This record gives sequence, structure tokens and C-alpha cells, in this order.
Amino acid sequence: MTWDGRSITGSSKSSETQFIYLMQMILHYGKNGISRDQLEKNLFEDREVADPHHSMRSVIYNAKKKLKAVGLPDVNYMEQREGIFYWTDQVPIVIDTAEMDRYYQEALEATDPEEKLKLYLNACHCYTGEFLGTQTGMVWAVQEARRYRNLFCACVEEAVALLQDAQDYFQMEQLGLYAAKINPLADWETVTMEALVALGRYEDARKLYDDTVELYMLEQGLRPSGRMLELLNKLGAQMRHHYAVLDDIQAKLSKDGDSMPGGYFCTYPVFQGIYQMVKRIMERGGQSVFLMLCTVVDGKGNPVGEGSMLDELSERLGSAIRQSVRRSDAINQYGKGQYLVLLINTTRENCEILQNRIRYHFMVGRQRIGIQYYVNSVICTPQQERQIAGEKKV
Repeated sequence: MTWDGRSITGSSKSSETQFIYLMQMILHYGKNGISRDQLEKNLFEDREVADPHHSMRSVIYNAKKKLKAVGLPDVNYMEQREGIFYWTDQVPIVIDTAEMDRYYQEALEATDPEEKLKLYLNACHCYTGEFLGTQTGMVWAVQEARRYRNLFCACVEEAVALLQDAQDYFQMEQLGLYAAKINPLADWETVTMEALVALGRYEDARKLYDDTVELYMLEQGLRPSGRMLELLNKLGAQMRHHYAVLDDIQAKLSKDGDSMPGGYFCTYPVFQGIYQMVKRIMERGGQSVFLMLCTVVDGKGNPVGEGSMLDELSERLGSAIRQSVRRSDAINQYGKGQYLVLLINTTRENCEILQNRIRYHFMVGRQRIGIQYYVNSVICTPQQERQIAGEKKV
């Protein structure tokens, strides 16, 4: 809250906190007003108050004194009519949430695409983060936070659709970056990545994908969304390079990671590509290949829950796997505390030996933490085998 360029701030005192809560509700509900009962409930829901009516009158009285002291005109700031409290019309206010609602409604009614886009973008930029993010204990604030978050998502989606139609990929990129910053871990990176692919900025798109996968893994233990994978495949299909000789191409292909010891760590799409290629190779050769899933579990055999402990254990498991497998084996962090390992040209007995090696590198002291292993042979489905047999016959 600011008045005439000056911040109307509160301190940690209980009276100041009540002043802030009161102003948040009175200003937010604006012309619609808020009932006395609802105001009392929101102000004192986590406190035992002997006389809520008297306490609320006291909060309002002190709020009016404070507002006058900071320089607001001497008027009745909070008017009560038929049990409903309203902010006075004599002191005009501008509220970002009200502006966002207004832009959204005007966008719905607009018919010109350019005007519609402008209004949706204005609504998007009114949203600068979670509505009253510190008030997670207040039911009304949580409900409004959910409503404005949904409204923001709707505005972004509508704006993106209009930008796609207009092929304005530069502005689409900027919107994607803004949305991902303001509403993180909501998959808005797909908007930016689509724009980068459309603009032909393939290296930027590839870096964005890698950064996004790392972020989602660290924060939530999630794999990239289906939309991100779809865009990555599109990126691969469109990526073209300048003319080069084979030696230069081979040098670029070998760059980064080729000199790293241990197994080959890769993202899920790369791991999936390796898996599918290995299956094709097996159609002609007799190699034995196994897929192993390693999961960090507690002393009772249950997956370890979210938290800093899981982050540390997950990192330690990845290091243990890399030290234990061969350079020809592929590794992917499937989720927090879970890794996939593609073991090429090995036996089931060797898989058990490998498990003991991973356990040796992973365990520390007497920590009651373990690793659960699942191993499947990589084989073709009966339908694929029949198809391969038919191709060989032809």
C-alpha cells in the first residue's frame, strides 16, 4: 500500500498486523464490500476474542487514525451500510487485482485480435506473483490466490494462441519467460521453447530444454512434460547445420562427456533414444541387454519422502551408479531417488554383481537407508518379433 508515493507499512506489532489484514480485505473487496461477519471471521479466526464486535470496532478506529496520520484526507474511509463495509469513494484507489479482472473482462468482450491481445497481455503483467503469498493461513486469501493463479493461466493461454496466429514469436518468447518466472514449475517453458524453435534458435532451445529438465528434477523430481518432449522431437527434426567435413562433425559429436569416467549420464529423451536403438541392434545381434531401476528406500523398504535428505541421497546414488557401471552403459535420473540404467552386453548374474558394487559405493556407516533394484531383460514384444521375422523372410 502506498499513498502519494509513500509506503504505508506496518511493523511486527499485533495491532499493525490487524491493520494490514483489515486494509487488505477492505481494499480488495472494494465496491462489492465485505460483510461484518466475514470481516470478523477473517480478522480473528486464529484467535480467541471475547467480544469480536468490540475488537473489530477498535481495529477500524485505530486504522482510521493511522490513515489520517500518513496524510490521507480526513474522511470516513470505511463506510458501513446494512452490515456491509465499503471503502469510501472519496479516496480513489488502484489495485492490481482489480485491474487484472478489468483487463480480462474487456479482453473477453473485444473483437479486434490486436486489441484482445493487448488486453490479455496487460492482464498477465498485472500478476506479479502469488496473491498475498504470506497469508497461507487465511482461507479467503488462499481461495483468491487460486482464482488469480487460474486467471493468469487463462490469460497466458489466450495470449499465446493469438501470438501463434500472428506468428509473433519474439513476443511469445518474452511472454513465456515472464510466465515461467512469475508462475514457476507450471510448464510455461514450453511457450518459450516453441517460440525459439519457430525462430530457428535451435541452440537456445536445446539449452532451455536442458535447464528446464534440471530445474524440474531438482525441485520436484519430475520428468519433462509430454509437450516438452514433443517440442524436443520437433527441434531435432528441424535442426540443420552448415556444410562440414566428416572429421569436424565427428569431433563435435564427441565433444563433452566423452572423456568422463563411468557410465553415460543423459536426459530422458536421449536415454529413450538409446534404448530404442539398442532394441533395433538386438534384432540383428545376440547381445544380452538389461534395464535396471534403482530406488532409494528407507529401513522398511519404502521410498524416501521429499526433503533435503532425499536430495542428498539421490545425488549420492547417481554418483555410486556412475562409479559402478561401465562407460558403455547409459544412466538417467528418472525422478528424485530413482535412476534407470541400461546395461549392454551383460548377464543377469553380472547385474547382481553390479548391484553389490553400487551398494558398496552408496552406503555410509550404519545409515538405515538402502537401494531397491528391479531388473528386466530388454526383449522385443511378440508382435515386434513376428514383424522382424516377416521382414527377414522377405
